[in-house]
Amino acid sequence: MSDGQGGELRGGDPTPERMRHALGHFATGVTVVTGLTAQGDPVGFACQSFASVSLDPPLVLFCADHRGRSWPLMREQGRFTVNVLGHAQRDLIERFGSRAGRRFEGLDWLPAGAGGPGLPGVLMRIHCAVEQVHVAGDHDVVIGRVAELEDGELGRPMLFYRGRLSVTERRTPTGDDGGEALDDYWG
Repeated sequence: MSDGQGGELRGGDPTPERMRHALGHFATGVTVVTGLTAQGDPVGFACQSFASVSLDPPLVLFCADHRGRSWPLMREQGRFTVNVLGHAQRDLIERFGSRAGRRFEGLDWLPAGAGGPGLPGVLMRIHCAVEQVHVAGDHDVVIGRVAELEDGELGRPMLFYRGRLSVTERRTPTGDDGGEALDDYWG
């Protein structure tokens, strides 16, 4: 089978390593899902497994690893916020993407309203109530009913592709109408 670029695609069993490699070819946005513990403490984790499910009713989903330390703590409260990251927010990934990170320490976060804590400088916040949780292998698929949407900063999203974060944008003239065409490349 051709890959469309003159090369041949290789098959193989779907081992965890091959799954990670193969699915890494699909670019995703990067978010931080936040919530509160039963004691009211903020918790959160970096998540690129996020998607819109339905416009009517307004539903979204994310996937969370059973072994994670944040999702089990926020699940009881039944609310969460998806903070959509901008391309330059690597500081938040360092905080929330690490198992050892002090996630909220020294961070200027906003108290939870209809969901979980709001993070500063994000592109958007989506505040939700947990609607359903489905166990799927080593993850939970969490479906949330959107209670509130908050527009944040303008800018480009942070992306995850082939094990790397972000996209660098480069503009080149088209020569046709004097306008600009985007030539995105992964950096």
